[in-house]
Amino acid sequence: MHTGELEAQIPQLRRYARALTGDRWAADDLVQDTLERACGRWNLWRAGTDLRAWLFTVMHNLFVDGARRAVRQAGQRVDLEDAEAELVAPAPSNDQLLDLQRCLMRLPEEQREVLLLVTLEDLAYQDVARITGTPIGTVMSRLSRARSRLRDLMEATPRPSAAVVPLKRMK
Repeated sequence: MHTGELEAQIPQLRRYARALTGDRWAADDLVQDTLERACGRWNLWRAGTDLRAWLFTVMHNLFVDGARRAVRQAGQRVDLEDAEAELVAPAPSNDQLLDLQRCLMRLPEEQREVLLLVTLEDLAYQDVARITGTPIGTVMSRLSRARSRLRDLMEATPRPSAAVVPLKRMK
């Protein structure tokens, strides 16, 4: 393994991490953790296999582990679908990319991961199934639900709310 091969993957890793986390600093931390884990476990990568898919698998596992750890530390989990009525849709904006990012972050984590790997990283369903550790049928189902939900979120009009409670991002 040449370091040049690994360095060539960093832009794709950063793009996927940024889409997963929705935050530049958290994405950089996730990429750093992914590269550290990959370097510490080179013996698990087999020469001749897809390095990008292996790195995405490492990143996916780190992201899921971090999300699970955050849930345990928070003590409870609130399903987005249950809290949806309390959330205020983003204000209309001319910047559709910002709206897309907000809507992506409202997708369930497992749907967002599959959508990003297929559409943003242009990976085959089989590769996504291997990265996420799910059957290919589950990948296809999650992708379909994610596309449908994203379409609904992008077309939705903001709901009026009596009291807007700002959400704080906790690390």
